Amino acid sequence: MGKPGNKVVIVDENDTPIGVKLYEDMKYDDIYRVTALWLTDTLTGDALLAQRKWTKRNDPGKWACAVGGTIEEGDTYDDNIVKEIEEEIGLTGLSLTRGPKQFVDNEAHKFFCQWFIASVDKNKVELTLEEDEVAQVKWLPPEELITDVEAHPEKYTPNTKESLQILGVAER
Repeated sequence: MGKPGNKVVIVDENDTPIGVKLYEDMKYDDIYRVTALWLTDTLTGDALLAQRKWTKRNDPGKWACAVGGTIEEGDTYDDNIVKEIEEEIGLTGLSLTRGPKQFVDNEAHKFFCQWFIASVDKNKVELTLEEDEVAQVKWLPPEELITDVEAHPEKYTPNTKESLQILGVAER
């Protein structure tokens, strides 16, 4: 989510900013903003997944989309995703498309997730993982991902199945 000492943008149920809070002071009823990247290979359609570092406070060791990050004071959705992509997987200059916005209430957190979509030739990019955030990454065909999420939901962040549906990757 964020890091202690950082100020997180708090929003209302309409995604209108209403203030900021220190990450460590946030409560369940605080709605915040995150960005996420659905990154696919231009040739195969494989999706890049990232495993969260085992030392993360939220969902340690779980698999999630390629990149995700909490919006801090002074950042917009667009600023944040560019920053997170460079920090977490070392890519710059991606052609990003704004995808759907998802409201998530997973009984631990409430947040708006603005999805961004991009594709790369996985054989021509070099990923540089941020050691504090990402344990490892892997490319998976979407069909294989859907099957694995259905069979082993405990391996993935809580909203993965819903996210795949909202992105149009899996059927509702």
